Amino acid sequence: MLKPLPYTINTGGRLMDLSEPQVMGILNVTPDSFYEGSRKQTDEEIRERADEIIAEGASIIDIGAQSTRPGARDIGADEEMARLERALSIIRKDHPDTVISVDTFRSSVARRCVEQYGVGIVNDISGGDIDPEMFPTVAELGVPYILMHIKGQPDTMQEAPHYDNITQEVMLYFSERIARLRLLGVKDIILDPGFGFGKTLEHNYCLMRHLPDLRAFDLPVLVGISRKSMIFRLLGGSPTEALNGTTALNTIALTLGANILRVHDVRACLEAVKITKACFPSD
Repeated sequence: MLKPLPYTINTGGRLMDLSEPQVMGILNVTPDSFYEGSRKQTDEEIRERADEIIAEGASIIDIGAQSTRPGARDIGADEEMARLERALSIIRKDHPDTVISVDTFRSSVARRCVEQYGVGIVNDISGGDIDPEMFPTVAELGVPYILMHIKGQPDTMQEAPHYDNITQEVMLYFSERIARLRLLGVKDIILDPGFGFGKTLEHNYCLMRHLPDLRAFDLPVLVGISRKSMIFRLLGGSPTEALNGTTALNTIALTLGANILRVHDVRACLEAVKITKACFPSD
């Protein structure tokens, strides 16, 4: 087993140790996310889901209000922020000390979430490509930034994606963007290979096999494969039936050095973390 690289990130003045695998629970305040079971619309649904994520032991809640599945409607910044404000108000009241990540590709939304609600991490699926102000904004805000690889745009990314060498192209993508972020003064960068974002089934599993290659950047790595098509298209079924496959793949990611696992099913993921650690105890 590859141990996670020793790394800490600063989330609102608190250091989070990523040398121990962390679990990020997904809270979607959307009506159209790819996994129907993750969609939370009412105040009560949002409250129950946040309570569940915390009770099951996740260290981060990742809130998203704009679906990025292929074909999803772009709702615009105002509607996205309105959805987020509703959820953030509830969570900040019920769980004021929880580390929150906001899943957005808009710099204006990221700024308001950080400045008004104390969000500690910005999770951008576009790698700064959709909104050119994202990198300077994150640098100014001084929050950790999740840099994800994507090929194309969310609405077209799965239309016959092609790579000559996916691992090399992802490494070059990260190298260029890390350099830009460092020049702007961004201190805490987390790499997300972007499973399912502009990648075929074969691309996804090739990228997983080569996950240790990302250690060359000496940065923490987030893996988000929860209930995705790379699981249910291989095994059959749908996102609803993909929990067992998700747990298996999360376990593999842990053995390959993942620092953060982004999941719908927190309890199952933490069980995988505990079992993996028991099999491969620290020296």
